[in-house]
Amino acid sequence: MTLGSAAPVESIGRRDSLAEQVYADLLTRLRHGRVAPDQRLVDVELARGYGLSRMPVRDALLRLVAEGYLVGTTRGFKVPALASQDVRDIFEIRRLLEPQAAASAAGAMSDEALEALGAAHAECRRAHGTDDIDAMIVSNMAFRAAWLGRVANRRLAETIFRFVDHVQAVRLATLRHRDTRAIVVDGLGHLRAAFQARDPELAAACMGRFVDDAQAAFFRAAGVEGPHDGPAHS
Repeated sequence: MTLGSAAPVESIGRRDSLAEQVYADLLTRLRHGRVAPDQRLVDVELARGYGLSRMPVRDALLRLVAEGYLVGTTRGFKVPALASQDVRDIFEIRRLLEPQAAASAAGAMSDEALEALGAAHAECRRAHGTDDIDAMIVSNMAFRAAWLGRVANRRLAETIFRFVDHVQAVRLATLRHRDTRAIVVDGLGHLRAAFQARDPELAAACMGRFVDDAQAAFFRAAGVEGPHDGPAHS
């Protein structure tokens, strides 16, 4: 992202636009695991790096806090440390929302979306076979974006995106386990078949199983069992 080298005094409209760009860049970093769990994001330091004044950067950080991606600390912002019960709660929400969303997507599936799903699944299989974790993360995100793009209720799709993102930091660690990656590849294959069939009922059932399997694999890989354990980091 190119935001220029100067730090101008922005008008309100320009500040909003710059804050949106910073938000998008930081969200991408978070989704790709480029922000370490113990890393502090300080608005002044980030603003210097972007070549901006402090306010649009702070606006972006506060938006990420409001959406649950970051928490405030005595010095800057950081990724929240999720306890096992937090993760269970998020999976419960996903289990309630994602099957219905998958059914909606299956009923509105386009040829373009199916092509994107096929490409993402193929890349996911390749990445798993070569232990390319970064590529697997990207392909998994591409698969999710392709089917969620066919969900008519955009608020529902955005909510699912957000809750999936909230467990991303822990998922990045668990994807280092081949068994977990194999479950993901297999689950995406079943989902792809359901979407290809444009079968809402089958898509909902496959998505329910996928979320359940993902939760079970997630906790096995993280070595967390009880609902009240500490931070869910492996």
